[in-house]
Amino acid sequence: MSVGSIILAGGGTGGHIAPGIAIAERLCEIAPTIPLRFACSTRPIDMRMLDSAGYHAEPIPAEGFSPRPAKLLRFARAFLAGRSVAHELLRTQNARCVISLGGFVTAPVVYAARSLKVPVFLVNLDATPGKANRWVAKRAQRIWSACETPGCPNFATRVVGMPIRRVAIAPMDGAQCRAQLGLHEGLRTLFVTGASQGAKSLNDLLMLMLKERRSAFSGWQVYHLVGGGERHAMEAAYRDAGVHAVVDSFLEKIGLAWGSADLALSRAGANSVAEAVANAVPTVFAPYPWHHDQHQKANAQPFVDARLARCEHDHIEAVPNLATLGSALQELLQDHQQRENMRDGLRALPQADAALEIAKTAAAIASGD
Repeated sequence: MSVGSIILAGGGTGGHIAPGIAIAERLCEIAPTIPLRFACSTRPIDMRMLDSAGYHAEPIPAEGFSPRPAKLLRFARAFLAGRSVAHELLRTQNARCVISLGGFVTAPVVYAARSLKVPVFLVNLDATPGKANRWVAKRAQRIWSACETPGCPNFATRVVGMPIRRVAIAPMDGAQCRAQLGLHEGLRTLFVTGASQGAKSLNDLLMLMLKERRSAFSGWQVYHLVGGGERHAMEAAYRDAGVHAVVDSFLEKIGLAWGSADLALSRAGANSVAEAVANAVPTVFAPYPWHHDQHQKANAQPFVDARLARCEHDHIEAVPNLATLGSALQELLQDHQQRENMRDGLRALPQADAALEIAKTAAAIASGD
């Protein structure tokens, strides 16, 4: 029989895949003989990130749950198909541990794991556990969380911190990072990111600020990740405003952007918050506005409470955002002392290698220890 493997299940956004990559990196370091395989969603972002990182993956057919009849039917069909694919994956890979990272793809994988008596290790990544994680928690042998879950105070047995990829940590000093990205020395750098899928509302806000509050960018340049489809329009907006900017759709070596940044405007997914904190970058967080429970806000809240970050509601439309998000961003662009105080506070926070702790435990489970 082949050596037992570890399956990392999760996907749909970079926020699920990136922590999995972090854990896989540490597993390769401490247990190189244990085979690894990802069970991801069929969305292109999953395979793009995993291919770039050099990991094997099996796309699992899956849909998010919805009580609406048409969507419920699609969910049921996808669940059955996904369960079948996952069952075959776990059987052929001789799975000895499933690390569940969240997202709708985890349900069929965990169901298959239960049928094969494969232990499930749930790693919750958000301050508000989602539907999939609450379902998985009832079927997992071990439950850890990357952060406190105030709405579910007894959800996890351990709060371990967010697993962060090596590539998400600044690999060199700020000047070298800026040179790698084509940014200028002598200008402060604003990093704008909507995470792996981009954020149109943040792009629209920056376009409006460049027209109506151009003076706020004096002495600044921008590194802007726009996601798909808006790169040329955003480049034109910076060019017309006379603001030096580098605009990209996607950046694999995201640590270069964090290492370049004096300030950031970002979504508040758990992964984005953790990367900002780990790189000690003062950040204005704009939680994803279409989540009914606004769980991204909870990810940023501890750092907002400690005055180490700002968080503002994303109104979606640029004009109302200008008065809230835009004003918070402008304040930090211009208040150098406040920014430095935030950076000093972030640097003083204790740092732990959560990915390594999770990897050690998963390796022990897979080895039968």
